[in-house]
Amino acid sequence: MLTRRKLLQLAAVSPAIAAAGGDASLSTFDYSQVELLGGPLRRQFDTNHAFFLHLDDDRMLKIYRQRVGLPAPGADMGGWYDDFCPGAHFGQYVSALARFAGATDSEAARAKVQRLVRGLAQTMDPSGKFFVDLRYPGYTYDKLVLGLIDAHSYAGDATAIDVLAATTRAALPHMADRALTSEEMHQRPHKDETYTWDETYTFAENLFLAYERTGDRKYYDLGKRYLLDKSFFDPLAEGGNVLPGLHAYSHVNALSSGIQGYVKLGNAKYFRAVRNAVDMILKDQSYSTGGWGPNEAFVQPGKGELGDSLRTTHRHFESGCGAYSHFKLMRYLLALTRESRYGDSMERVLYNVALGIQPILEDGSTFYYSDYHSSARKSYIRIIPDAQYRWDKDDKWPCCSGTFPQLTADYGISSYLRAPDGLYVNLYVPSRLIWKQGDTRCSLLQETDYPAGNGVTLTMTTAPSTEFTVYLRIPAWAGKGTSVSVNGHRVRAEVAPGFFSVRRSWRSGDRIELEIDQTVRYEPVDAQNPNQVAMLRGPQVMFALAETQPKLTRRQLTSAKIERAHGDDWMARTEVGDIRLRPFGSIGDEVYQTYWDVTG
Repeated sequence: MLTRRKLLQLAAVSPAIAAAGGDASLSTFDYSQVELLGGPLRRQFDTNHAFFLHLDDDRMLKIYRQRVGLPAPGADMGGWYDDFCPGAHFGQYVSALARFAGATDSEAARAKVQRLVRGLAQTMDPSGKFFVDLRYPGYTYDKLVLGLIDAHSYAGDATAIDVLAATTRAALPHMADRALTSEEMHQRPHKDETYTWDETYTFAENLFLAYERTGDRKYYDLGKRYLLDKSFFDPLAEGGNVLPGLHAYSHVNALSSGIQGYVKLGNAKYFRAVRNAVDMILKDQSYSTGGWGPNEAFVQPGKGELGDSLRTTHRHFESGCGAYSHFKLMRYLLALTRESRYGDSMERVLYNVALGIQPILEDGSTFYYSDYHSSARKSYIRIIPDAQYRWDKDDKWPCCSGTFPQLTADYGISSYLRAPDGLYVNLYVPSRLIWKQGDTRCSLLQETDYPAGNGVTLTMTTAPSTEFTVYLRIPAWAGKGTSVSVNGHRVRAEVAPGFFSVRRSWRSGDRIELEIDQTVRYEPVDAQNPNQVAMLRGPQVMFALAETQPKLTRRQLTSAKIERAHGDDWMARTEVGDIRLRPFGSIGDEVYQTYWDVTG
């Protein structure tokens, strides 16, 4: 059996790596090696951990038991979980709990995961009764695959692999036999439109991961079967832009399947396709927040559709789902390429989306869409009523209720990456990393109030002293005042965007101090709407707390002075008056403005 966490180590020996000109020697640390310390990331982590730890087991399992005719005690979950997509997010909840268990060594979380896996096993008979007439059998199976392999890897559930095999036998006869596009789903018999929304093209990632962690060849063969080549990866590999109109979140997940196809099959086509697609997303599909996909779809580039969306919708980015898929994909690419721009993109989504997601409520109410309209206000899920499909009947427990806890559980492993010669510091967050460099046990303590402040301090503990390299991500927007000091002595080398390396024989107490010059700048929503601009300081969009969109001349905007007010608030001092600013994570019920209207 392959050992866990071999994805990127396997990639290091792939012949396709050399063909792509990359170096795949970076890998993620284990969940247990990174501890988040006090701050907003830790608060979100703890809130989600506690919420899902105390969510009643019987309640989570009830719909599974009901569908196969078993006794089903406990209260109903309600919402999507019971009606629109029964049990679809169960695997994500298990996955998140397993990752929390791995990160915290929580015996309670491990025990809960094991109870849920045993409960699921009782509902997975060879007839696949649970999957009969299920609206999204493939989506549900895909999430169960991930939950079960994570239960095995991070919560130590020895039974989870056998339950995965039983779940696979039960599910396969009831879902599409290969990856299908939306058009192909429509061509097959279906009850109504909603039955054509199953996301078969996302399966390959988790199936290849199941192969990696179990060594069972059937998951490898299934992974190959569910890669969407003809209409997606093939044209993307040749530079063709097939993104417009596609469901944004699920196709970003499909790109992670492409990464796995590249690593497991050794086919450089998938690497080219993913790189090209991400370039398109970052260039033509993204708001200044890092979010993408208004009304859940990619837009036609060059037509001003991002700018138009500021007036026509409140559904600009699927916050939990989009942030989770974005982090995952960018982490893959950062590990394969060592290109800091992927870390920059993760950072932008972290501060302008993820940290502003409101907690899930006991009834399943879940923050869903980031809103960039001129009358934006944070709210829980907004669904357009649809009398035919009744999917506005009860909007609790949507897909973001599954991805949000996974996103927060992954904050630690997103912060650092491992290289043969040392480590990469990707996110600047209060945290502690513990690892072995060769035979030496090492610890790195990161202290910072970034991005409110500019400073980051990294303190090393090693016994005995040992030589390795620390790579610091210098964001592309960082100003000329950015500097690095070691033990109080400023490093003379130029600190330019990319990864700045500091190599030495480290001793306990050695200290790196990074001072990041956080420039203020303005970004238009797209080229066709140059007068709709967002104000950014460092990685953060500075949202204006105003009932209407601020209107300034270009000269007034560029001469504005940004200064700290109090708490998390900032102030833009302009010729026409002061405008209060706040980062997304600190916005409550206020009406806020993402973009400003600039004239002249």
